This record gives sequence, C-alpha cells and structure tokens, in this order.
Amino acid sequence: MTCPPTLGCGVPDDLRLLPAGRAVGRPAARTNLANAITCGRICLLPAAVWLVWRGACIAALWLFLAEGVWDSVAVWLASWRGPTALGALLDPIADKVLLVSMYVTLAQTWVLPDWLAILVVFRDAVIVGGVLTLSLHGLKVAIRPLLVSKHNTVLRIVLVGAALLASCLALASAPIPALVTALIWIVTASTLISGGAYVAQATMAR
Repeated sequence: MTCPPTLGCGVPDDLRLLPAGRAVGRPAARTNLANAITCGRICLLPAAVWLVWRGACIAALWLFLAEGVWDSVAVWLASWRGPTALGALLDPIADKVLLVSMYVTLAQTWVLPDWLAILVVFRDAVIVGGVLTLSLHGLKVAIRPLLVSKHNTVLRIVLVGAALLASCLALASAPIPALVTALIWIVTASTLISGGAYVAQATMAR
C-alpha cells in the first residue's frame, strides 16, 4: 500500500516536520563536534584570564586568536550539520562570558579603562535581567539578534585583540595608542546603541 507523502511514511523520525512546520532536531546532534568545541572554549576561559593577569600577553593573544578560530569552526560545523537548541544556547554564552571576562581582566591590569568594562558588563546585565524580569511577569519576549549587536560583538573582539597586541609591544601604557583609543570610543558608542536597541525591541514586543 502506498503511503501518502503527507504522513511522512518512510521518512526518518529526525527529518519529519512538526505540525507548525519546524523540523525535529537530530537527537545525536546535541553532542556533535560543534557543541564540543564551544564547551572547550568555555573551559579554556580561565586559562586566558590567568595569562592576562600574569602579564603573559603573547600567550594570551595566541589563545584569544585560537578562541576566535574555534568559534568560526564551530559556526561552520553547526551550519553544515544543522543548528541545535544546545548549540544556540552555548554559543552566545561562550561569546559573552569570554568578552566580559577579558574586559574585566584587561581593566584590572590597566590595559583598558575600567569604565568601559563596567559599561560592557552593564549592557549585558540589562539585556539578560530584562528578559528574566519580563519572563517572571509572564511576558515571553523573543529577543532576536540585531545587526548592530553583531557589529558590536565584532568590534569588542577586535578591541581585545588590539589591546593585547599593544600590551605585547609594550604600547599599552598611557598614552594608549591611537588605534586602541579610537576602538575604545567606537566600542563605547556601539555598546550604547546596541543596548538601547535591545531595550526598544523588548518594549515594542511587550
């Protein structure tokens, strides 16, 4: 007997569509290589912080660059195998934890201004705290990644790399090189703009 295509007969369970039109994720994909790489990035974070704190700027720079390469590999693998709920949760957590930790550590070692680290932490805390607060009040707000926020993340990564490079070259002491100074103000502006955009998005969604 021929099975109607709409019933999904003969199609593996992990490829059938839900009634809402969403594909069911592959169970084995939760432990795929992309997620393993992302977990490895999080586990190596203490080493990066320790290297910066100890003044081993060259090793810290290489590890930070490796983190960026591994992130690109994880994103490529996720797009090739298909994204998973776990990967969608781990990847932004890894990025935020890495950047916040590096900014705080670089501020403590006087490589970056402390007020910039406070601004970066405050921006992420406002976004996460706002979502949690609205959720506790029964308001489910789906925060979509904004283009300005993606640009802000890239700029923050570039600033960390430039600051570490300047420190390796013994150029991070006052006055900070012109390139790093320019990046500091660009990151400041993009952090304020992206934070405000997320607040406006949550307000309109509400």
